[in-house]
Amino acid sequence: MNWTAAFNSVYVDSGLASLVNRLPAWLAMDERQLVFMLATPVFIGVFAWEYFKIRHNPRLVDGKESVRNFMLGAGYQTTELLFAGLIAFPVYALAYHHRLWDIPLTPLTAVLLWVLTDFCFYWMHRSSHRVRWLWAAHVTHHSSERMNFSTAMRQNATNIFNGGWLFYVPLALLGFNPVWIGVCYALSLVYQFFIHTTLIGRLHPAIEYVLNTPNHHRVHHGRNPAYIDTNYGGVFIIFDRLFGTFATERADQPIQYGITRPIGGDGLLISWLHEYRDMFRDMARSGPLSQRLGHLWMPPDWERESSTDSSSAAHPEETRQIKPSRPE
Repeated sequence: MNWTAAFNSVYVDSGLASLVNRLPAWLAMDERQLVFMLATPVFIGVFAWEYFKIRHNPRLVDGKESVRNFMLGAGYQTTELLFAGLIAFPVYALAYHHRLWDIPLTPLTAVLLWVLTDFCFYWMHRSSHRVRWLWAAHVTHHSSERMNFSTAMRQNATNIFNGGWLFYVPLALLGFNPVWIGVCYALSLVYQFFIHTTLIGRLHPAIEYVLNTPNHHRVHHGRNPAYIDTNYGGVFIIFDRLFGTFATERADQPIQYGITRPIGGDGLLISWLHEYRDMFRDMARSGPLSQRLGHLWMPPDWERESSTDSSSAAHPEETRQIKPSRPE
C-alpha cells in the first residue's frame, strides 16, 4: 500500500487539503488536536467562571488540584499531538483505503456520522471500565473526588498507546473520511467538557431522556455501588437506555465522587501510571500464564479463581472502582 497516496486521499477527500498542506504531515493528520487547542481557552474561561462561584466549597473545588487537572490534560494533548499521527493514522488510512463505500459529507451523512461516532464512544467508554488494560488509562479521569469543569481535563497521557481509538476504525472502513471522524470525536469531547459540573441541575425531561447531561454524568462519576459502571454515553444517553447501563441519582444515595480507594499520591506520574503498576504487579504473581495474562483483558475487579498467593492481599481494588459482577 502507498501510504503517501493514502494520506493524500484522506485529506483531499475531506476537503481540508488546503489547510493541511500548510502544516507538517505528522501534525496535520490529527485534526482532533486542532479542535482541542482552539477550545482550550474556552475551557479555561468557563472553569474560571465556575471557580469563582464554588471556590469557598472545598468539597467541590480545590485550586491546586484544578491546576493539576489542567496539567494532566496538557500531557494528554501533547502525547496525542506527537504520536496519534504515527500510531493511529496508518490504521485509519488502511481502513479508508479499503472502504466499502464512498460516503460524501452531506447534512444527512454528517448527522449519521455524529450518531455513529457517539455509538462507538459508548462501547469504547464501556470497555474502558470493563477491560483493565483500557481502565489503566481511564482511571485517571475518575480518580478525583470532586466534580467541576477542571475534572474534564483530567486525562491520561498514555491514552494514545492503549488503543481505544480502534473502536472508531470501522467508521473509516464503512467509508467515512477519517478527518471527519476525528472532528466528530473532538467535538463530542468538547460537549462532554460542559457536563462536568455541579452548577447545572436537571434539565427538561425531553433533554434528559435523549442527551447526556450534567445530571447523568455526575452519576457516572459516582463511586457508590449503585452508580459504578453506568451512564457511559458521550453526547447521547439513549445507548445506555438501550443497552441497560442507564442509572439515575437516587435520593438515598448522594453521589460520592472518585474511585473506591485513594491512589496514594497526587503527582502527575502517579496519576498516569499507578494502575499499570498494579496491573503488572498482579500479572507477576505466580500462576498459569493464561490467568496471568487475563489481568490485561478481564474487568478491573477480576481476580484469579485459583490464586492462593499470599501477595494477593495487595488487591488491585486499592486504586479503582469496584462493583460486583452482573449480567451485561
